[in-house]
Amino acid sequence: MDFFRRAPGAPRRLGILAGTFNPVTRAHLALARAALAVVDEVLFVLPREFPHKTYEGVGFACRLTMLTAALGDQPRCSIAATDKGLFIDIARECRRAYEAATELYFVCGRDAAERVLGWDYGCPGAIGEQLREYKLLVAGRQGAFEPPAELREHIHPLELEADYTEVSATAVRERIQAGQPWEHLVPEPVVGLARRYYGGSG
Repeated sequence: MDFFRRAPGAPRRLGILAGTFNPVTRAHLALARAALAVVDEVLFVLPREFPHKTYEGVGFACRLTMLTAALGDQPRCSIAATDKGLFIDIARECRRAYEAATELYFVCGRDAAERVLGWDYGCPGAIGEQLREYKLLVAGRQGAFEPPAELREHIHPLELEADYTEVSATAVRERIQAGQPWEHLVPEPVVGLARRYYGGSG
C-alpha cells in the first residue's frame, strides 16, 4: 500500500472508501462524512487494478490529483493506492499498514455492497470468511440495502445527510459528453480539474 497522504495517529476504527474516482463526486465525500460518525479515519483507496473494469480515459495520476484536491486539508482522511481492487485484497494491505487491533470497515453504497456479496470468489462461503476480516458500512442507493440474514452482524447501515442517488461518476461523464450541466455533481475544487481532464466546457 502506497500512501499519498496519511492522517495522524492510529485509528481504532478505519473506514475504507475504495473506488475508481473517475471523477470523485459529492457522493463520495458524503459517504466519508457519514462514515466519520462511526470510524476515526477514512482511507480513500484508488486501486491500480480493478476487478470489474479497466482503466480507460483519465489515468491514475489525474484521478489521484482530483482526489487530493477534493479532500483539501481534511485531517481525518488519508489517500492510498493498492495493487488490487477486491475488498479482501485491500483489507489485507490495510492490515499490514495499520495496527493489528484496528477494526476495518468498508464504506460503500448499496450497488457496491451487492457486487461484493455476489462476486464469484471461486469458493462457496468465501464472502462469509472475508467478513471475519472486515465489516461493511452501506448507504442506501436507489433503495435501502437488506443484507442476507447470515451476514447481517457484519453489515451496518450508513445514513447520508441527503439523497445522492443521482450523483455518480458515470453521470458526470455522461453530462459532460452531452454538454449538460455537471459541475454541481463534483466538489468545487475538482471542477476545474474535471473540465481539463474530461473536456467539460463552461
